[in-house]
Amino acid sequence: MFEAVLLTVITAATPLLIAAIGELVVERSGVLNLGVEGMMIMGAVVGFAVANQTGSGTLGVFAAIAAGMAMSALFGFLVLVLVTNQVATGLALTILGVGFSGLIGEAFIGIPGLKLPDLYIPVMSDIPFFGPVFFQQDALVYVSFALVIAVAYFLFRTRLGLVLRSVGDNHVSAHALGYSVIRIRFAAVLFGGACAGLAGAYMSLAYTPQWVENMTAGRGWIALALVVFSSWLPLRVVVGAYLFGAVSVLNLHAQAVELDIPSQLLSSLPYLATILVLVLISANRRLTLVNTPACLGKPFVPDR
Repeated sequence: MFEAVLLTVITAATPLLIAAIGELVVERSGVLNLGVEGMMIMGAVVGFAVANQTGSGTLGVFAAIAAGMAMSALFGFLVLVLVTNQVATGLALTILGVGFSGLIGEAFIGIPGLKLPDLYIPVMSDIPFFGPVFFQQDALVYVSFALVIAVAYFLFRTRLGLVLRSVGDNHVSAHALGYSVIRIRFAAVLFGGACAGLAGAYMSLAYTPQWVENMTAGRGWIALALVVFSSWLPLRVVVGAYLFGAVSVLNLHAQAVELDIPSQLLSSLPYLATILVLVLISANRRLTLVNTPACLGKPFVPDR
């Protein structure tokens, strides 16, 4: 029973972790992209469609990444080049993604999906309990942890990471030192889009290998909340993602043990938890200011 709970928590937390780590990099550069949900759902439908047509889950994953990057490139062009409002543009991106994914995915509703295979590590995967939980997951679970480690190292152990953080903290000074604020932010936005697309691919190729309209079900918004919850620190995103993952699967296991709790209430718990966390964080001004990029959401127009 406990093994089954852990397995479902891992699968529920993985898309949140991947999407949140990408958005963390975006916000560290000083850009607020509220279009994570739209990029995720586009990644989900494109990944499913390509995998279904080619018979290759790998091609589906790469197509989902490309879809997420295409959406983020549109966002980046609007907010960084045309200097549109970041909040309004991000919301519009989500609306566009949800609507366009429904149009693309209409032909794939009810079609059986292609599930990404679980990896098998000889000897390690056969260990009771630990084997299935830690050594017999699909590749994207391990990719999610690799992304966290790579992002943490990049941000705090490399010169480029320092430059990106400086752009997010003071874009005027970074520009004065000769750094291209627009290019750095555009690269961060593309990375965030790639991660959101990958998270969407996980939804339609691993979590539930099928296409269902609006299947991301607000996970993009939870990923945005996770970035704030983690105080913009990569390793804390892991903790937050798995906590929210555990809350989100509570409904399934509560029904399995026949708890007398309305399923609608249990289904709403992840979103109630998101609201509660944001309220608690916003109430603590010191916690709110810790690691918050000083230029987050502020437009930058280079000197002509």
